[in-house]
Amino acid sequence: MKEALVSIIMPNYNAAAFITASIESVLAQSYPYWELIIVDDASTDDSIASIEKLITRDLRITLIKLSKNSGTAVARNKALDIAKGTFIAFLDSDDRWHPEKLTIQVGFMQQQHCALSFTSYVVVNEFGDRIKVLKAKQQVSYNDLLKNNFLGCLTVMYSVPHVGKVYFPLLKKRQDWALWLKITKNNNIARGIEQPLAYYTKRKLSLSSNKLKLLTYNWKVYRTLEKLNLIQSAFYFTRLFMNKMLK
Repeated sequence: MKEALVSIIMPNYNAAAFITASIESVLAQSYPYWELIIVDDASTDDSIASIEKLITRDLRITLIKLSKNSGTAVARNKALDIAKGTFIAFLDSDDRWHPEKLTIQVGFMQQQHCALSFTSYVVVNEFGDRIKVLKAKQQVSYNDLLKNNFLGCLTVMYSVPHVGKVYFPLLKKRQDWALWLKITKNNNIARGIEQPLAYYTKRKLSLSSNKLKLLTYNWKVYRTLEKLNLIQSAFYFTRLFMNKMLK
């Protein structure tokens, strides 16, 4: 495996109860060539104190503090501005990684020469209890993603040499799905890794918890970002609606 720097993008807003475990899961990675860029989105809890305590342990961690709450997309893009990695990976401040996540995924991407990859992941509750495992498909195309977002953000990694440094659209929600669409639209296939290498925390009050509200952002992605016509948008929206309601 070639030594390639991975830039890990971590937005944070009031995740003091989870962020120490999240950062610790990065520090525990067997793959040593990484930088962790944390962007605090004007948190009002004790997040900053937790982050600064861990920064003293490892110079690979950088903290950016936003003066006003600007949303996840802005926070992630601020981190992308200074990211130096060959690969870009994402980890929210309430989620965690398996210790071999970067080793396995970087090796996979180098062997497959792929632009975008993702893995299976475990869904846990706020106490860390396992709820279910979401298995990664072998591969996902742009047309597949129009039907549903099959990629868990905490598992995704993209290759800067393949696609450039790709930024998030400024949406309050669904900006991650919109980014995967942007990358795969240029004939880049997302390649899946079967092993579950991350732990997604399902929080009762998270932005992603209200399925019906999220669907309004899906419609915006179809019509505004992807510029699908009304019939195409209605077709994919219906497919997506059925997928979400059946889960």
